[in-house]
Formats: sequence, C-alpha cells, structure tokens
Amino acid sequence: MSCDAVAFSAMLWLASAGPVSTPSAVPAVSAPASVASEPLFADIVSRAGKLKLQVEAYRKALGADPAAPALALKGFDAFGARIGELSALDMKGHVTLKERGAVDDLKCILRGISVDLPEKLAAMGAAKTVKDQDLALRDMVYLLNDNVEVITAPPTPPA
Repeated sequence: MSCDAVAFSAMLWLASAGPVSTPSAVPAVSAPASVASEPLFADIVSRAGKLKLQVEAYRKALGADPAAPALALKGFDAFGARIGELSALDMKGHVTLKERGAVDDLKCILRGISVDLPEKLAAMGAAKTVKDQDLALRDMVYLLNDNVEVITAPPTPPA
C-alpha cells in the first residue's frame, strides 16, 4: 500500500471514529528505534552533508547581478553523479525500512527525497540566469538538509 493510501485511510478512520472518551489508562507506546547509526543511514547523512556544503559553495560563487547569465558550476558533472548515488541510497533506505515493516514516516520521506533529488539537479542545470540558479541551488540545499535531519531526528512514537 502506498504511503498516500495509508495516510488517507488513517484520516478516514479517525474521522469516522466520532467523539472519544478519555481512557482511564493510556497504554505505553514506544518510539521506533533510531536508524541513524546504521551504516546505510549514516552513509546517507554523511553524503548529504558533504553535498550540501558543495551547493552552499556554489551559491557563494554566484554573481551579484540576478539577471546575469547562469554560471558554469565547477565539477557539476561529478556533483550530479554523487546526487544520483545519494538518490539511489535514499531509495535503498526506503526499501530497507519497508521490508522491516516500518510504520513511521521516514520510509516515505526517503522515497520522496530519492525522487526529488534528480528533479532539483535538473533545475540546477536548466537555470538560465543567476536568479534562477540561486533559487535552484537554494532548493537543493533545503532538500539535502532535510535528508540529514529526517534521519538524525529522534524517532517519535506512532500517533
């Protein structure tokens, strides 16, 4: 079942439940175990962090004139290859969590990031002006930062 279908089903189920009385005893719900220290997820965090630093360096090198033509980004082909590798690792993380039967949002977020990375890379390459390039670079910084934060954030119990 897709993540969207699960979310929609949960919304319908909660909406149909009606008013809830306060239970006398709330059962303990524990948070899922963190995956941040597992080799696959630690590798994702490390790679995303390094790529984020490279994108921030690209942004600093942009000129001040937003209407100027977009700049050639040094090492862009190698950068693109590393983004492709990270995207594949994010999908592998999604599949790994799905196979474990994970019920938290991380598996869906990793799948989404895996899909978004090549799109943001394409936007970086397609930018025609410094303004467009800066926007594409900023979007990539946010996505790479999210990639780090969703894995390193402490897990929360399911709602």
